[in-house]
Amino acid sequence: MPGFQELLVILLIVIIIFGASKLPQLGKGLGEGIRNFKSGLKSDKDSKDQDDAAGSTNAKPQ
Repeated sequence: MPGFQELLVILLIVIIIFGASKLPQLGKGLGEGIRNFKSGLKSDKDSKDQDDAAGSTNAKPQ
């Protein structure tokens, strides 16, 4: 895991590349992307659970 000095260097590089005025927009976009990813995983899991439940009720005994 990177230490304090490494994180500081990374932050300075990001500020130089994107500029201080773009950082809030970058953070907002990153947050929305993570939120969409999590909701996509959750909806995929929910649909899989529904498919499993529907498959078990309609299963024919052998």
